[in-house]
Amino acid sequence: MASGKGSGGKMVIWGLMGLLIVGLGGFGTANFGGGVSRVASVGDEDISVDAYANALQNQMRAIEAQTGQTFSVSQAQDFGLSQQVLDQLLSQAALDGETAKLGLSVGDEAVRRELLQVDAFKGIDGTFDTATYKELLARNNLTDKSFEADLRREAARAILSGALASGVTMPAAYGQVVVDWLGERRSISVATLSADTLDTGAPIASDTDIQTWYDAHPESYTAPEARRITYAWLTPAMLADQVELDEDALRKLYQDNIDSYVQPERRLLERLVFGSEDEAQAAADRIVSGETSFDDEVTARGLDLMDADMGDVSEADLPAAVGPAVFALEGTGTVGPLMSDLGPALYRVNGTLAGSTVSYEEARSELTAEMGTDAAARMISDQIETLDNDLAGGFTLEELAAETDMQLGTMDWTSASEDGIAAYSAFKDAVQTVTLDDYPEIMQLSDGGVFALRLDAIVPPTLRPLDAVRDQVAADWEADALAKQLQARAEALETEVASGTAISELGLPFETFETITRQDLISTMPVGFMDAVFAPGLKAGGTTLIPGDGRVVIAKIDAVEPPVASEDNDAIAASYITSAAQGAATDVIEAFSSALRARDGVTVNQTAINAVHSQMQ
Repeated sequence: MASGKGSGGKMVIWGLMGLLIVGLGGFGTANFGGGVSRVASVGDEDISVDAYANALQNQMRAIEAQTGQTFSVSQAQDFGLSQQVLDQLLSQAALDGETAKLGLSVGDEAVRRELLQVDAFKGIDGTFDTATYKELLARNNLTDKSFEADLRREAARAILSGALASGVTMPAAYGQVVVDWLGERRSISVATLSADTLDTGAPIASDTDIQTWYDAHPESYTAPEARRITYAWLTPAMLADQVELDEDALRKLYQDNIDSYVQPERRLLERLVFGSEDEAQAAADRIVSGETSFDDEVTARGLDLMDADMGDVSEADLPAAVGPAVFALEGTGTVGPLMSDLGPALYRVNGTLAGSTVSYEEARSELTAEMGTDAAARMISDQIETLDNDLAGGFTLEELAAETDMQLGTMDWTSASEDGIAAYSAFKDAVQTVTLDDYPEIMQLSDGGVFALRLDAIVPPTLRPLDAVRDQVAADWEADALAKQLQARAEALETEVASGTAISELGLPFETFETITRQDLISTMPVGFMDAVFAPGLKAGGTTLIPGDGRVVIAKIDAVEPPVASEDNDAIAASYITSAAQGAATDVIEAFSSALRARDGVTVNQTAINAVHSQMQ
């Protein structure tokens, strides 16, 4: 059964595949040769080695683009990404096999029509360009036949998926439940109990309390495992007094970066271009007479203000016929018509940004620091080979520091270390991987400095002496004792409120919140306040306690009201219904493809997959 009609709604996917080609052009595609042609199959549908490699590579590159960090094949395997890619390809192959059995297809004319609409395949004149099409495909190791076959399969798969998803809806009640939950309103009275409202005041730890708490909570005062490190390092800042700066070079650096120090006056400008001088003048006359405004004229031309916005510009940014007239205007207003590079135009000035000038004398200290740092970094770079040779020749770090400009240091490094050299990521990485058998070697820091280190010992977790943490132990005991006293007193007061005493009569700081919803934020309340006062089992008249931040809040629910009927709530309900329906449709398609895989059988060539992974290392 061939089908070329009724599938127009599914053809958008082909445009997306066209965009995918552009993406592949950016990321690059794999081309794995050899005797093995497939990594897996579902029934008679094969998944080629190239298809799996390209799909995995594109997923990895997408993660790299999002995180800004390299993502290796081994990471893809560890995180399950490679299996996810294979599962997706198996599902697609299962659907492709079913479309073949059903005879679903689209005609050549439909494929041609969609190809003509893909922007990536258009030439400079905006129309489909065969040379561009073939060149882009060739760059991605594709032929026009294979690409068009993929498009045809994708379209047939879209038809099948659309048929499976059609009719999958969620009842209106689903959206209403969400709106009822999000929009429910509660009026709440609260009283705050804190240390200064206790008759006994804040508790103070005795020596016995401190010792007892210390003995009962050793894990809180145990230093983590540490790596005892000896290091030698040298940074540009350490050589600052050895750098001789040339005044002429400083002035040249100032001139090379003059745009950073001298900012001309600028105007916040909008431009509206017309087809002729007469049209522009007529519009200017209407604006001057008050018949219209600049905004009206923009709208009349079918544009938005953002289409006219030029941002902030200097006089030099504007054509010679425009700049002087625009900058001659004092304050705000409309200027023109003036001949722009696009034709006669009206310009509206919305504001003025004053210029600024930082003289050479004012910038000299900054320039000195920059040039001094660069010069010192070059001095260090010139020493790297010598320092490396010294270490290779048997110098210890102590001897290296004694004979060179490098400075010696030691530390017990933990993951919490962040001062001095520990702030450098290169040092942190090196500390975590160095072993007791490693010899020191010169490594570079991000600011042009260098360092070398030696692991002297691994110090196991050690309980700190009480005298070293006494203040922390006392503070911890006092915080715990205060929390217990506040909780006990708050529970007694909550009982009084439940018996009829008004919260406002407890003698505590008191406030009310009227008709708040779960989406509101009350920054003055402890963390967890909104969850507590909107707990499902808490009804009007009920009370709850919310501890935190050295206090306990006693809250009473004065009233519970349904959401306010509004267009926003209707939109929220519709959005959740649509989202849930899409999720359900996806589940239906996935369940169907899983059933097809079970029926037709899945074969996986792990040797071929391993070979792909190996070549992508």
